[in-house]
Amino acid sequence: MLLATVLLVASLAGCVASPSPWLFAACMFVMGCGWSIWLLARLTYVSDVMPAHLRGRALSTLGGVQRIGGFVGPFVGAAAVTAAGIDGAYYVHIALAVVGYVVLRVVPEPHGSTPPTGHPPLRVAAIARDHRETFLTAGVAAMAVGVLRASRQVVLPLWADAIGLDAAAVSVIFGISAAMDMTLFYPAGLASDRWGRKTVAVPCLTLMATGLLLVPLTDGFGSLVAVGLLMGFGNGLGSGIVMTLGSDFAPALGRAEFLGVWRLVSDVGTAGGPLLVAGMGALTSLGTASVVVGSVGFAGAALVAARVPEPLHRGRPAPQDEPAPAGG
Repeated sequence: MLLATVLLVASLAGCVASPSPWLFAACMFVMGCGWSIWLLARLTYVSDVMPAHLRGRALSTLGGVQRIGGFVGPFVGAAAVTAAGIDGAYYVHIALAVVGYVVLRVVPEPHGSTPPTGHPPLRVAAIARDHRETFLTAGVAAMAVGVLRASRQVVLPLWADAIGLDAAAVSVIFGISAAMDMTLFYPAGLASDRWGRKTVAVPCLTLMATGLLLVPLTDGFGSLVAVGLLMGFGNGLGSGIVMTLGSDFAPALGRAEFLGVWRLVSDVGTAGGPLLVAGMGALTSLGTASVVVGSVGFAGAALVAARVPEPLHRGRPAPQDEPAPAGG
């Protein structure tokens, strides 16, 4: 995480100083590498330090805090741009990255003062082969979540434009939907830890898919807000669910490598969602594209319900065997 933060600061400074689009693109590529490292290391860290019976709450809270940052960030960035021009957004990002670096310096290393016991290098192909059943079931479901989440960001504003809503109305719709997201992250994590990951994963996929199927039926601000709230509710239920499933299924040996492949699989869905919308929209219509993406979500929900084993009890001690709190 420290290395990734250094990469982020360097790439952000390079973006500000870039004299050409090509150098700017190179800095953005480095920034993407830094974020990938940071997110993977963060997930591995939480998987190391949190017991299985608290993992859902920890990772849903992590996802919820990230949602709060995503909600506040554009407003802070807008204020910085107003005060210092477009570079102001980069200055805010650099300052926050530096703060993050300072905080990480005092965060305890989960392995203590010594690094974890090493193991022979594990190849991506070997990880994918040894855990192919997990990737073909839970991994595909995580990919479906990524498809829905990314497509939602594309379909809502395009449909709003198609029915005559302006940019301000779109911003309000996204703000209301994001507010719904933020209110559910802890209850979702609590439900995940108490009743199982599938308890939140199936409704998450089903509600977001239903919202996408309903988008073509909306014809004004009110109806689109209602659909946005439905999708926000579904997305909020799934706060941290992709991270939680990856952490649950990750083996103790080669955890970081497994989570790297897991992120690759889920990110394919995130990248593929907008491409699917664009392709279907070009061949048919935006309404048809929304319905097709929604169908992907229903397929993912069915896959979770029928084929993904409930991982909640993997490594979880029985209630009577859980250690008592320190001092009592």
